[in-house]
Amino acid sequence: MLDILIIGSGPIGLACGLAAQRAGLSFLIIEKGCLVNSLYNYPSTMTFFSTSEKLEIGGIPFVTINNKPVRAEALEYYRRVATSRHLPINLFEEVTNISKDDNGYIITSTKGAYHAKNVILSTGFYDISVNLNIPGEDLPKVKHYYLDPHYYAMQKVIVVGSSNSAIDVALETYRKGADVTLVVRSDEISSRVKYWVRPDIINRIKEGSIKAYFNSNLKAVREYEVDIDTPDGTITIPNDFVMAMTGYKPNFTFLKKMGINLSEDKYIPQYNPDTMETNMPGMYLAGVVVGGLDTHLWFIENSRVHADMIIDDIVHKRL
Repeated sequence: MLDILIIGSGPIGLACGLAAQRAGLSFLIIEKGCLVNSLYNYPSTMTFFSTSEKLEIGGIPFVTINNKPVRAEALEYYRRVATSRHLPINLFEEVTNISKDDNGYIITSTKGAYHAKNVILSTGFYDISVNLNIPGEDLPKVKHYYLDPHYYAMQKVIVVGSSNSAIDVALETYRKGADVTLVVRSDEISSRVKYWVRPDIINRIKEGSIKAYFNSNLKAVREYEVDIDTPDGTITIPNDFVMAMTGYKPNFTFLKKMGINLSEDKYIPQYNPDTMETNMPGMYLAGVVVGGLDTHLWFIENSRVHADMIIDDIVHKRL
């Protein structure tokens, strides 16, 4: 019988493990992919918006010589945190079911079963893409994840979206020789784009280096071309790849299966903001998963406090 089973080995899942360790609680972290799986799937050239001290967990310093840390540094930092603190983590093991009994929860995974008094869900939102739901979206040329710009050199690339991920893709592939076209649903580049990047994309659009269609939507994708709905009507242009940077969402099906109530509008899970406990007693939420479809509300820097809130509540209930 464990005190806590933590699902997800992202930064906040690791923070929960560190807090549990400090409190002397028995725990296990289960992760369906690699360590900090979501960060691993970030673009290889990604630079964080936050400074390193805001990405620290468990009071362990994140040292970098850069003003903003990059993906490789973050992966190294969180790996060293996990190994130096000897956190018990099972990787490449997916939780398939959680059922309640009189003593807590029985957690079933692809590799076994566990019994825990409490469960912390720190599953993030990066695993499931928000689809366009248009003809041709299932073609191999349509990508919802992006790793490196070199792959798209000398190709005709459509980038859908106007937030950070879309703008990074547009600029990086353009600078590797891609012919880039942005399709933006609104009338301007998102104000949430990193402040040092936004002027760059605006200037590239103004000079014509990157073509942009505003107030527009991708309508259909075919093997060698796409249709775009624009204010001037539907146009068809040649195309090799579509980068659908349309965002991601938590696994709502899994949350519902666990018995967690979700709001009808933005699928925000029901939880106590003081303790992070859900409507299921002994089941807690940590990190960005608490935001539902509002994926721009929570980040590492403002959700790492969830770890101490949860562990404090669990310890208090034992007294």
